[in-house]
Order: sequence, then C-alpha cells, then structure tokens
Amino acid sequence: MVDETLDPVANRRVPFIVTALKSFLLLRESWVGMIGAAIVIFWVLVAILAPLLAPFDPLATLAPLQKPGAVGPDGAIFWLGTDQIGRDILSRIIYGCRTVLIYAPLATLCAYTVGILMGLTAGYKGGVWDEVLSRTSDIILSFPVLVLYVIIIATIGASGTNIIIAITFASAPGIMRIVRGLTLDLRNRDYVAAAQTRGEPTWRILLVEILPNARGPLIVDACLRLGYVTITIGVLGFLGLGLPPPDPDWGSMIADTRQFALVFPHMSLFPSIAISSLVLGLNLLADGLREISLRD
Repeated sequence: MVDETLDPVANRRVPFIVTALKSFLLLRESWVGMIGAAIVIFWVLVAILAPLLAPFDPLATLAPLQKPGAVGPDGAIFWLGTDQIGRDILSRIIYGCRTVLIYAPLATLCAYTVGILMGLTAGYKGGVWDEVLSRTSDIILSFPVLVLYVIIIATIGASGTNIIIAITFASAPGIMRIVRGLTLDLRNRDYVAAAQTRGEPTWRILLVEILPNARGPLIVDACLRLGYVTITIGVLGFLGLGLPPPDPDWGSMIADTRQFALVFPHMSLFPSIAISSLVLGLNLLADGLREISLRD
C-alpha cells in the first residue's frame, strides 16, 4: 500500500523510522496486533532479564533426565525438567531467547539493508541496473532456500556472523523484488518529479522521497520475515549448523534431545513451544500492522 502522507508541520515527507514507530503506536486499533506485540514484548523482556529470571546456569550439569516439577538433590525445583546431561531446560530456554532475539533481528536488518538498496536502484535507475540486479535475484531465488542456507554455512562454517551472512544472501533478493515493484510505481509520482526538478541528488530522492512512501508493505513484510528468520535459526540449530555448542540454542536443544522424545517428551516440547510462540507473536503483529495499513 503506497502512502503519500506529508508532515503537516515541516511540509515534507515523514522519515521512514518515524512513520514505522507511528505504525506501532497505532497497534491499539487492532486486538490481533496487540496480542502479537504482547507476545514479542514478553520474549524481549525475558531476553533482557535472563540473568535474573534463569534459576540456574544454563551450562551447569545438575541432575540428568529430571521431569518437569522435579526436586533436585539440594531442594531446587526444575520447573521444566532437565536434559540428558542434567542442564536445566528452563534456564536454557531463557538464555536461548537471547540468541534468537540478537541474531534474527540483525540478520533481518542486514537483509533489508541490502534488499532495499538493490530494489531502489533497480526500480529507479532501470536499464542495465535493473537487468543485472533482477537476473541476479532470480538466480538466487531459484535455489531452495534451506539448501542454500546449508550450502553457505557448510562452506564458510557455523557461527553467529555466518548465519547472518547466509540469511542476508538468501533473503535480500526477495526483499529486492518487493522494493523494486514499489519503486517502479513511486518513481512516476509528482513529488519525485518535483525533487528531480529541484536538482536533488539520486540518493536523496531514493531515501527521502521514495522509501518513506513504501513503508507500509515493508513494515508488514519485515515482521513476517523476522518470523521466518526465527524459524530458520531454529532449523539451522537442529541441523547442527547453528551456534557452536554449548551456547543455548532452541533448535539445537530440540536436536540434542530428540532421541529421548518418546520417554522424556518435555525436553523437545518446551523449546518447540518457545519457537512457535515467538513466531506466532511476530505473525500476529504483522497481521495487526496490515489491518492498520488497510484502514489508512
């Protein structure tokens, strides 16, 4: 949805970050978005307060294979049980939340930075720029995304930085296609022609005149894509391509305990619920933002 709202005070277009924040403030108009925001805020607070909330050191070996609610030798309660090594599952989920909420937003931000720059350039410049960037994106998008992740990380190694690089490489072309389509429409608007007449540089036209008016679809897509990235990080951890052990990682927690799932299902169940709840919150947040954008 293209938005041409002007700042009535300064008589100029509202910066992209400011309009994004205003969209989040309008979430009170959507109960779906409010629920999604509440879930996301809950996990953000859990990540921030992890040292205070976690009852044990997530790497400490305590009592192996304890069921939820079991009492340890020293009287401590394992609210979600322990894994096969004896590590407290609740503590590992709490600290694992930090991993997700650090690398997922960073990877999404990097992917959007690259994708937006590519899309703005292809849509506004056209010609050879458009052909080269579009064909490059088509080639990358032709690969199954999971296979692409596995190839990249298996080649350059498993680490937080390499996960961000892999997600950026695989996700930026899809973002580029969205931004390119919006730019092709917006570049013919009167305010862009006026900026060209004033002799404004290309970068200013792209970032000040075009990008803020493409914010609606991009904000919604960013929330959805953040959910996809969260799942991706979990899948990579499950495949052994996430963060190197022993760092808590929801995906690796599921992988490490899957062989005990029939007898001790809680070891895989609780990390799965954590991933699902965060992704659900991001999807509901995206739905709420979409509802608000359609009302404008």
